[in-house]
Amino acid sequence: MASKIYTTAKEALDGLLHDGMLIAAGGFGLCGIPELSIAAIRESGVKNLTVASNNAGVDGFGLGLLLETRQVKKMMSSYVGENAEFMRQYLSGELELEFNPQGTLAERMRAGGAGIPGFYTKTGVGTVIAEGKEHKDFGGQTYILEEGIFADLAIVKAWKADTTGNAIFRKTARNFNQPAATCGKVCVLEVEEIVEPGELDPDGIHLPGIYVHRIVQGTHEKRIEQRTVRKREAS
Repeated sequence: MASKIYTTAKEALDGLLHDGMLIAAGGFGLCGIPELSIAAIRESGVKNLTVASNNAGVDGFGLGLLLETRQVKKMMSSYVGENAEFMRQYLSGELELEFNPQGTLAERMRAGGAGIPGFYTKTGVGTVIAEGKEHKDFGGQTYILEEGIFADLAIVKAWKADTTGNAIFRKTARNFNQPAATCGKVCVLEVEEIVEPGELDPDGIHLPGIYVHRIVQGTHEKRIEQRTVRKREAS
């Protein structure tokens, strides 16, 4: 079996990027984001991207880097409140936004990974989220149809993985990385540590290696999105 290991994110993404593609990006806030892949995408110059991600990073970091260079034309997101550049581009009409309730976005990714083209949910009924979507009643209650996400590429970040791609996400990083990884035609996994097959407990695997096509190990910055501290009390 050919090795899935690549030396750099640039090499791991070689031949996968093209203008106008749909990318599913893992991470939650700034936790567990695929920052190496994001930097490599920025360097590639690919443009007119649609990115499905829980949030849009912050100014100068994460997906915010791709917004700075105007490489993203549309975001499919749940939370975008920490990015001033996102707000500026959206309010000026430069950036499209497909707003999703957080659970709906995660389920749209999971559905795409399972080959499910659509599902019904009550979330969003009676709000702007439901506008233009099919409505259907089940058991006397109204649901709206949401479509699964089938991405051209998934970029995700794990804590540990073996050389076949079996991966473990750490704490909150598990929220969107796992479903994002499954819904991409190709999945590039960046990881803090790579181990040999058999070193990870099979019962602890969050993402089976069958979903992972390319792996790159690297060093990650792990920023804190908002640091909140108490004033030191006088002794």
